[in-house]
Amino acid sequence: MSVTPDNIAVALGVTAPTSGSVTYQQWELWIDDANMLIDTRSAQLNITPTDIGEAKRDYVVREAVVAHIKKPDDATQVTISVDDGSTSKSYRSSKGRVTILDEWWVLLGLTDPAGAFTLDMVPQSSAHLPWCSLNMGASYCSCGVDIAGVPIFEDADDDAWL
Repeated sequence: MSVTPDNIAVALGVTAPTSGSVTYQQWELWIDDANMLIDTRSAQLNITPTDIGEAKRDYVVREAVVAHIKKPDDATQVTISVDDGSTSKSYRSSKGRVTILDEWWVLLGLTDPAGAFTLDMVPQSSAHLPWCSLNMGASYCSCGVDIAGVPIFEDADDDAWL
């Protein structure tokens, strides 16, 4: 079974749009977008799209499109004013496009085998003094490296920190 706008309507609990209407065409486009994302990821990971179970693929495509319909854009509030009246619509945050959540990639078996992160065991060298504000989480440098390229404040002449 392949996902259709009728399946999307059932998932949303609404009447399906008429075939050929703008809404119907829009839902078909978003279904195609979700399928394209899955095909692209499977190609990147050298996995044949047919190796993904059809039921799992349909579930992910359906849920991705339904989520996009429920939260269509990245606007948080839209206000329309006419004369003395106005109406507002608030949206929860969204990416403004069809997206597939990380948990759905896991369900499809399309996660990067390298893992979620890597650890670099080689320390990064820095010209900043160990007690520079940047090393303590601040957004500014207190030892002067950002100005001169070498520490010029805070007892910078002491080379014991190197």
